[in-house]
Parts: sequence; structure tokens; C-alpha cells
Amino acid sequence: MEYFGYFASILIGVALGLIGGGGSILTVPVLVYLLGVDAVAATSYSLFIVGTTSAIGSVQYFKKNLVNIKTAIVFGIPSIIAVFLTRAYIVPAIPNEVFTIGTFVVTKSILMMLLFAILMIAASYSMIKKNKEATQQDGEQKFNYPLILIEGIVVGTLTGLVGAGGGFLIIPALVILSKLPMKEAVGTSLVIIAAKSLIGFLGEGGDALPPNWKLILTVTSFAILGIFIGTALSKKVDGAKLKPAFGWFVLIMGIYIIAKELFFK
Repeated sequence: MEYFGYFASILIGVALGLIGGGGSILTVPVLVYLLGVDAVAATSYSLFIVGTTSAIGSVQYFKKNLVNIKTAIVFGIPSIIAVFLTRAYIVPAIPNEVFTIGTFVVTKSILMMLLFAILMIAASYSMIKKNKEATQQDGEQKFNYPLILIEGIVVGTLTGLVGAGGGFLIIPALVILSKLPMKEAVGTSLVIIAAKSLIGFLGEGGDALPPNWKLILTVTSFAILGIFIGTALSKKVDGAKLKPAFGWFVLIMGIYIIAKELFFK
């Protein structure tokens, strides 16, 4: 199961490199179900893995001048603040036993996985539906600052809670609210994800146990290998055509997690 977990770690990077987002949504399930990491710790480890992999993946976009620094700053600052505060204060404040329904106790770990599954289902919808916002925008870039602020806070809080990069939320927001062309939105999104995920990891608070660095760095290495594979494949395979299929896979995974946490514990 451990070796299968490392193989799945490669797929995380492949998905990021091939379809420009969504791969990070697999990180927490891989850590929890294949590598035996506690759900709360997995959301923390995921921040480092996703952040580092996204940072490596963004390098090629910088080289191609497909990263909008101004947008990354405007969107990234509220997102970074939100994810840092969430990891430092909100996550540690959640009790180990959240509530009880009859004889069923909803623990902090179960709550985290259920939140993650809901996010997976939301992510799958954005992957499956036809993306009408992918057309390039012409004219001067204009920022909808109030909406960007709100979106940044929401994405940052979700990232802090469940450890996912949130590219499926960031990319449409950058295209619609910041009027970025699709490829530039993907590159800018990777930079935002890298910054907020790594800073969120540093904001880990409460009584969190020392990280298992051997496991974290091993999974990160496989994910980075995967993003290089995915980038190479993207030159031969149309990632947009694979995105809906990957979305259906993420949807099934989300439903599986809900069923497993609620009925098969």
C-alpha cells in the first residue's frame, strides 16, 4: 500500500502538469488512505507538498512570461493571511470530538475528511462542466477588488482547513475577476497556491505533532517528478479533453470518502 501511495503521488504532479490544476485535490486522500497519515496532519503535510510542487511547476510559466505578478499580489495577500490564520488559530481550536449523533461521534479527523470530500465534489463540478470562461480577455486589465478580496479570503480559509491548493477556484476567479487569459491565469494560480500553501504550513499552530519530514519530502519528490511528466505529456495530449474524465474520478473519490467516513469507520 505504501508503494501504491508513492505511485499515486506521481499522479498528483502529472495531473497538475497536464491539466493545470486539480491534482492537489488528491494529496490528502493519498496521505490518509494509502500512507496512513492522520487526517489533521495530512492537511498540514499537503500544504507543503502542494506548495512546493506548485512552486516548481510555476517556473516554466515565469520563463514564458505567463505569470501576472500584480494579480498574484492582489489576490494572494488576503489568501495568504487567511490560510495562515486558519492553520494557526482555527484548526487548533476545533475540538477532537466535534459533536455526537446518537452513538456516532464526529471527530476532528472525520470532520476534516468530510469537508475535504465536499470540496472534492465542488472541484469535480468545475472540471466536468464546459468552461466558457476560458476565452482570452482583451483590453486593459481591471480588478474587481471587493470580489477578489472575498474570493482570496474564502480560498485561503478552505486551503487552511483541508490542505488543498484550490486551483479550481482560483483560475476561474482570475479569468473572470482579473480578466486574465487562461494560460496566464494557470501560471499565476500556481504562484498563488505555492505562496499561500507554504506560508500556511509555516503557520501550523496548536499542539500539532512534529512533521514526518521523511514522508513529506518523499511524497513531494514523487509529485515533482509527476509534474515534469505531466508538463511533457501536455505537449502531446490535450489536457482540456482529459479534465472532465479526471473530474468524474474526483467526484467518485469524494463520494467514496463521505461513505467511508460516515458508514464504514
